[in-house]
Amino acid sequence: MRLIDEQYLRRPAYGSRRMTVWLERQGHGVNRKRVQRLMRRMGLAAIYAQPRLSAPGVESRIYPYLLRNVAIVRPNQVWSTDITYVPLPGGFMYLTAVLDWYSRYVLSWELSATLDGGFCLSALEQALAVATPEIFNTDQGAQFTSRAFTGRLEQAGIAISMDGRGRALDNVFVERLWRSVKYEEVYLHEHTTAELLGAGLESYFQHYCHERPHQSLGYRTPAEVYGLAANRAEVGVQIDTGKQPASL
Repeated sequence: MRLIDEQYLRRPAYGSRRMTVWLERQGHGVNRKRVQRLMRRMGLAAIYAQPRLSAPGVESRIYPYLLRNVAIVRPNQVWSTDITYVPLPGGFMYLTAVLDWYSRYVLSWELSATLDGGFCLSALEQALAVATPEIFNTDQGAQFTSRAFTGRLEQAGIAISMDGRGRALDNVFVERLWRSVKYEEVYLHEHTTAELLGAGLESYFQHYCHERPHQSLGYRTPAEVYGLAANRAEVGVQIDTGKQPASL
């Protein structure tokens, strides 16, 4: 599963057939049926740039995608969230995070041993304790289409946007975050327990937000862009981040 996850990050168009061939070339005697089962368990599917870890629930509501051709020009204009698989020796966990699109600042994150929607709602509550976005974008997974999650967003007066099915770029900023998290922390340190993984992620997100310069932000940190831009927005001043307005 760890090898499949790594290769999927590099080649998200790989389905079970190509993944099986690739594993065989690495010296692993696996058949396609097993690869299919493992990819389903991990929520990975070919073509999509992001893992599709869940399907809409029975009592769910799907919202339209609101961000096509929208320029992202200020903090708290658009937030987004997603879930990704994180390997551990002998098992795995799921990670969710809430990200500000403009600054790439991670407002909150949570780990869970299951795909129950509670950890996603907990991350949302932590993020809303910091600020309130104008638009919140998610995929169509059961965790995000649930009445509890969408109801909380509506209660806060937030417009809800959801990725179109099969749209590879609708949540691209969170996908870039997952790639950084896995290659710079998860795969590099190979934590052996959930507790060590949590501590490692805590340290990494602190580094990612407050110390790691981002080329797309003019080599500033997400915290600098999010904090400075948010403060200047209060007095109507636009900050120069050294980049063009982001849009999809």
